[in-house]
Amino acid sequence: MSLHESDFDCPHTSDAAAYVLGALEEGELRDYRAHLDGCAQCRAEVAALQPVVDELPASVAPASAPDALRERVLATVRSEAALLRAAGDDADRAPRPARRPRRRVAIGGALAVASAVAIALAVALSNGSGQGERVFQAKISAAAPGARATLRQRDGRAELVVSHMPQPGVGRVYEVWLSRGAGDAQPTSALFDVTAAGRGATAVPSDLHGIREVMVTSEPQGGSSRPTRQPLIRIALSS
Repeated sequence: MSLHESDFDCPHTSDAAAYVLGALEEGELRDYRAHLDGCAQCRAEVAALQPVVDELPASVAPASAPDALRERVLATVRSEAALLRAAGDDADRAPRPARRPRRRVAIGGALAVASAVAIALAVALSNGSGQGERVFQAKISAAAPGARATLRQRDGRAELVVSHMPQPGVGRVYEVWLSRGAGDAQPTSALFDVTAAGRGATAVPSDLHGIREVMVTSEPQGGSSRPTRQPLIRIALSS
């Protein structure tokens, strides 16, 4: 089998939908990024899906989704990805010329999955936000021009949503820190990446009681115990 054929038959192309939707677990995400470095077909699949995922939620204001909704959405993404993976190897045994049209159908199916999930999230979020919610706007460093960040707190939970953020850097990830006073920076388990368009979100694992500031820095993959770079995002919380 040639390299071209190997790329074409890659069993991981159906993971592209879960990748661009942020549905891969940390280990899966790391493995898939490494796979993308050597697989032209998967890179093309990601490139085809990314614009749809980036643009569909743009008209809806960011809001915190209930945990149950998140789990249902991610379960749907993983289920559809598994179906596409199962169909990819077994359904594609026609003569060579027939394969390329089937690949376009597969991309179309994955796009439909991405679209449906994004729309479902947008509708659910727009219907479920507002009451009892506190919203904090961020101060953005000059090192991230055009970036925006919002922290939404509700029922003892908080979520940070960012847009137009630069990439954290090769081998790096964004980490969330909590501060109770000047010079204090407590690490959290909140690590996140952003899409090609700079969109990202993460739950902040604290009720924020007594916290004066939430910060975000770019740190080595896996996170740090102390910040290694200056914060790109600072969110002051009212007392």
